[in-house]
Amino acid sequence: MKLTKLAQAAEYIELTSEAEITGIEFDSRRVQHGDMFCCIVGTFQDGHKYAADAVEKGASALLVQTKLELDIPQIVVKDSRKAMALMAAYFYGNPAKKMRFAGVTGTNGKTSTTFMLKAIAEKAGLKVGLIGTIVNMIGDKRIRADRTTPESVDLHKTLAMMVDEGIELVVMEVSSHSLDQMRVYGIEFEVGAFTNLTQDHMDYHKSFENYLAAKKKLFNSTKAAVINIDDGYANEITAGTDCSVTTFGISSEADIYATDIEITTSGVEFMLNTKLGSTMLDVHTPGLFSVYNAMCAAGLAMKLGFDLDTIKDGIRDMGSVAGRLEPLPTGGRNFNIFLDFAHTPDALENVLKAVRSFSKGRIVTVFGCGGDRDRAKRPIMGEAAGRFSDYLVVSSDNPRTEDPMAIIEMVVEGVEKSGCPYTVIENRREAIRFAIENARKNDCIVLAGKGHENYQEINGVKHHFDEKEVVAEIIAELDGRA
Repeated sequence: MKLTKLAQAAEYIELTSEAEITGIEFDSRRVQHGDMFCCIVGTFQDGHKYAADAVEKGASALLVQTKLELDIPQIVVKDSRKAMALMAAYFYGNPAKKMRFAGVTGTNGKTSTTFMLKAIAEKAGLKVGLIGTIVNMIGDKRIRADRTTPESVDLHKTLAMMVDEGIELVVMEVSSHSLDQMRVYGIEFEVGAFTNLTQDHMDYHKSFENYLAAKKKLFNSTKAAVINIDDGYANEITAGTDCSVTTFGISSEADIYATDIEITTSGVEFMLNTKLGSTMLDVHTPGLFSVYNAMCAAGLAMKLGFDLDTIKDGIRDMGSVAGRLEPLPTGGRNFNIFLDFAHTPDALENVLKAVRSFSKGRIVTVFGCGGDRDRAKRPIMGEAAGRFSDYLVVSSDNPRTEDPMAIIEMVVEGVEKSGCPYTVIENRREAIRFAIENARKNDCIVLAGKGHENYQEINGVKHHFDEKEVVAEIIAELDGRA
C-alpha cells in the first residue's frame, strides 16, 4: 500500500515523501522490511527513541508526532495513537465495519460476561469472535491473548482474520487502558456494558477520577448501554452520552433484576426478570457475582435481539470459565480447592463471600500482589483477604522487577489489621503445598490472583507456572505417584 494512501485515513500535519508499506508495527523488536513503524508516546516509553532501530531493521516509513532527523519517509501527526488506530483499520480493510460489536468494561466480571454472551450468540446460530483476557477466539479457534484488549494494529489484524472466517458478532472485553490509549478508537459498538468499578490500575491512571473517565469513553462509541445500577458509579458512567440505557441489578427498580437466588457449591440458580418476561437461569460458577455477570450478559443479548429461551439455553450449556472460581481435583480428598483470578480487593472479597456461602469448613486463601503495579491496593488486598478468610498463606504473585518480600510486607500490613492468622511463604509452589498439606475436612482452599495465567514473572522473566498443573503435581506427590 502506498504511504500517501494510508495517510488519508487520518489527519496529518506533514507527509515527507512516498513509500510502499507492507505492514504496520508499533514494537521496534517486531519490525520487518517494508513496515511503517509507529512512534507511540506512552506512559513509560517514547517510541521515537526506537525509530532508528526500526529503520535499521528495514522499516520503510515512520509515523511520528515529532519529525525526526532520519532519512526515511515520515507522516507527522498530532496524536500517533489515534492515527495508528485509524490507519490500521484502513490497512486491514476496515474489518470492524463488517461485523457487529458488543463491548464490556468494568473492573471485574468482564471475562465471564463475554464468555456467557458468546455462548448465547452461538446458541442463536451466530459465528462469534471473542477478544479478552484469557484468550482471543475466532469461532472455536483459540489465539493467545497477551493483554485484555490488543493494541489497535494487532486488534484490526485479528478482526480482519475474523472477517475472513465469517464472524458475524465480536464480543470484546474493553479495558480502561485500551480506552485511554485509543486502541479501539473508531470502532462503533452496537451495545456496551458496565459491570462495576473498584480500585485498580492506579499505577497507570494515577487517580480514580481518571480511571472512571477512561471507562466512560466506551459509551461515547456505543448505541446502547447495559449498566449495573447497583454500582455507585452507574449514573456517572452514562452521564452526557447519547446511548439508550438498560439497567440490571438485584433491585426490582432495575430493568433487568434477579429474584429467588440460590447459591450452591456447583453454581447458582435465579429468576431473571425482564420486560420480555421471566426465566430461571442456571450458572455453573457459584457466587452472587455470577448473578450479576449473567444479568449483564442477558441484557447485552436482549439488546442484540436474542430471546429469553436462547439466553437461558446458552448460559446453561456453557462450561465454566478458566480461572473463575474454578474447582480443581483433589484426588478424592475431603476438602475443596478453587482457582480464581481475583487480583483486586473487591474481586477477592466477592470470591471469598461466594465461597463462604457454601463452605462447611474453613476458608484458606493463598494469595499475593503483583509487582510494578498499583502499590496502594496491597494492604487493602491483605485486609480484605483477612476479613473473609479463616487462614491466609501470603505468597508471591508476579513480582516482576520488585523484591517479592517487599511486596509481601505491604500486604501483611493489611492482613494484621484484619486479625486473621497467617503464614508467609514466598515461594508460591511451596505456599500451595503448605495449604494442601494442612487442609482439614470440608476446608475450601482458594488460590487467588493467578487464575488462568500459566506463568510467574520474576525479575522481568516469565517462568512457566500453571496452578492447575502445580496442584495436580502436589496431589500426585502426596499420593506417592510422582
